[in-house]
Amino acid sequence: TLAVHIQTSRALMVISLLLGFFGIIVSVVGMKCTKVGEEDPITKSRIAVAGGVLFILSGLCTLAAVSLYATRVTYEFFRESTVPINARYEFGSALFIGWGAASLTVLGGSLLCCSCPAKERRGQQYYRQSQPSTAREYV
Repeated sequence: TLAVHIQTSRALMVISLLLGFFGIIVSVVGMKCTKVGEEDPITKSRIAVAGGVLFILSGLCTLAAVSLYATRVTYEFFRESTVPINARYEFGSALFIGWGAASLTVLGGSLLCCSCPAKERRGQQYYRQSQPSTAREYV
């Protein structure tokens, strides 16, 4: 069987993948440009925020899994053991890719969470004028 830290990292990555998958679905439903779901922009923005929260949770699960594995590699490297120096582990590119993916996922989820409308703007309608009032010519 595999070591406990590897199984834990694997479980966190599977949870992260599932959260990211559901985050994509919820975010697509919550986009203003889609016709799926409710037509109310406030409800759609709340759905987009829920997708952003799922992305943030997915990024945090990825960050926890990669950092747990990196901590274990660091512990094994500096531990006094009978393992020869040339057989010890080192950080690989997959760890750095994992940290980068986790940070980008958290950043993307944060940007989706910023799409929530402000409370003071709710209920107000904004109409676009055909021409600005300064561009009209008065004869």
